Amino acid sequence: MKAFFDIDTQIDFVFPAGALYGRGAERLIPAVAELNRFAGERGIALISSTCAHPENAEEFRVWPPHCVTGTVGQQKPAATLLADRKKQMIVEKNDLDLFSNPDVLPMLDRMGIDECYVYGVFLEHCVRCAVMGLLKSGRKVWLVTDATMALSQEAGDKVMQDFLAAGGQCIDRARVLQL
Repeated sequence: MKAFFDIDTQIDFVFPAGALYGRGAERLIPAVAELNRFAGERGIALISSTCAHPENAEEFRVWPPHCVTGTVGQQKPAATLLADRKKQMIVEKNDLDLFSNPDVLPMLDRMGIDECYVYGVFLEHCVRCAVMGLLKSGRKVWLVTDATMALSQEAGDKVMQDFLAAGGQCIDRARVLQL
C-alpha cells in the first residue's frame, strides 16, 4: 500500500517569520498542498510529521527554540491540511527523526505501507531521517525532488548520494500525480 509523507512543513520552517525559516521554503507550500490533496482524493495514506517540542526540549541545545507545542509556529500552513482531517495522520515528534516516535513503525506495519513518497523540509535533517529510516525498514522509497528542499546545496547533494546508494529513488511531482 502507498503512503505519502509530508515531513515537517510547519510555520516555523516554511514562513519567513518562522523561528527556523529556510530561505525560499514558502515556495514549497503549493507543491506540498497539491500532493496532500492528491493523496486525500485518491485514498492514499497521508502521514504528516510535525515537530512538537516542549519549551525545554533537548534539541534547543543545538537549534533555537522552534515548533513549541501549542504555538503558531508549530502548526502546519492551512494549505497543507486536508479539509477532511480523518484522511491525514499527524505524527508528532520531539526529535529530527520521524522514527523517534515509537508509534510510527508499528502504524506503518499495521497499515501495510510498502511504498513511500516523501517530501517536505529539510532534506539534510528531518527528510533525511525519514527516507533513510523508511529504507532501513525495508520499504520502497521515492523522494519527491520538486517538493523537498535543503538548507545547504552541498549537504542536500550528500543526502541524495547516500539515499540513492541505499536504494532510494527520485521522482518529480508530475510523475507522482500520474500514479
